Amino acid sequence: MATSPNTATPPAKSPKLLIAALFTISLAALGVAGYAMTRTQHQDDTSKEAVIDKPIFVALEPITVNLQAEGRNRFLHVGMSLKVRDEKAKAQVMEFMPELRSRALLLLSNRQADSLVSTEDKSRLASEIQAELSRPLGDSLPPQGITSVSFNAFVVQ
Repeated sequence: MATSPNTATPPAKSPKLLIAALFTISLAALGVAGYAMTRTQHQDDTSKEAVIDKPIFVALEPITVNLQAEGRNRFLHVGMSLKVRDEKAKAQVMEFMPELRSRALLLLSNRQADSLVSTEDKSRLASEIQAELSRPLGDSLPPQGITSVSFNAFVVQ
């Protein structure tokens, strides 16, 4: 029996073609997986960078001082907190608290009442207090790690 030209059998598929197709698909899958892993790791790194360390504050007991005034008695009552850079700075501030309070009292009592009215005056005073309290407490000691001063009570009367 003769075969007709129209009823030809399909050619056999080459095993090399099948291997090449599987290799291409595998490479594509690895590329997608690698991209996904890199993207997830980048998002994790970004979220870690956004985490801010908690601030460390040391509250001072409120201070009341007489102000320099002409003719009548004036006083300042101020409560403040010191922001410090780390736990070591906090420990040093706590250890030397009596001397730091004394420095603050001397600095505050040397003021005129009218120089403590505006927001700029109070901001300048906070900077002066920070500078004064940050000075080293001894020849062999480093400066205090006080980064800022915040007022939580401020009354001039």
